[in-house]
Amino acid sequence: MQYAMIPVTAFAQNATLLWEESTMAGAVVDPGGDLDRIVAEAARRGVRIEKILLTHGHIDHAGATAELAERLGVPVEGPQREDAFWIEQLPAQSRMFGLPAARAFTPDRWLEDGDRVTVGGIELQVIHAPGHTPGHVVFFDPGSRVAIVGDVLFAGSIGRTDFPRGDHGTLIAAIREKLFPLGDDVTFVPGHGPTSTFGEERIYNPFVGLGA
Repeated sequence: MQYAMIPVTAFAQNATLLWEESTMAGAVVDPGGDLDRIVAEAARRGVRIEKILLTHGHIDHAGATAELAERLGVPVEGPQREDAFWIEQLPAQSRMFGLPAARAFTPDRWLEDGDRVTVGGIELQVIHAPGHTPGHVVFFDPGSRVAIVGDVLFAGSIGRTDFPRGDHGTLIAAIREKLFPLGDDVTFVPGHGPTSTFGEERIYNPFVGLGA
């Protein structure tokens, strides 16, 4: 699996373009906005976007999903259905932050822990990792050892848990019990900021680090 991070909107959210190199079939993870930039990057790389994947329903990650799905005629998969209330509130979220109007939508497929998502011949594992939001999911490709983690974990930090139905203890448990066991060598793409590895964060992250 190949991927490219595309920071979008004033939130500098990492919309992620991922694709299978042999077929150039691809997906966009978390299209929060700036769709022309995302579509142009896909065209530049020759990627054929076949679906949209969502880690969670916050405006900076899901705000432009309905528009992109309509523009490209592609399905939306994710997040887990406990984030339905966030997706329903997208119009209100956009007004609150002074962003372009966002439309609510219903994903074509809600995802659950243990599900699989295909992008071309790539099969991504779905990991339900609540805490930042109740329906947050992570996408993991065992072949390339890459995980798209949304706002669960960052380089040197973790996701906020002060939003409705956020929970700090649940988030920490998800990181330690579901993500770190995937392996220290796994590179993760966070929702904001640079990539890191689970090994680096396991040792050095002051919020979840467990030491060597």
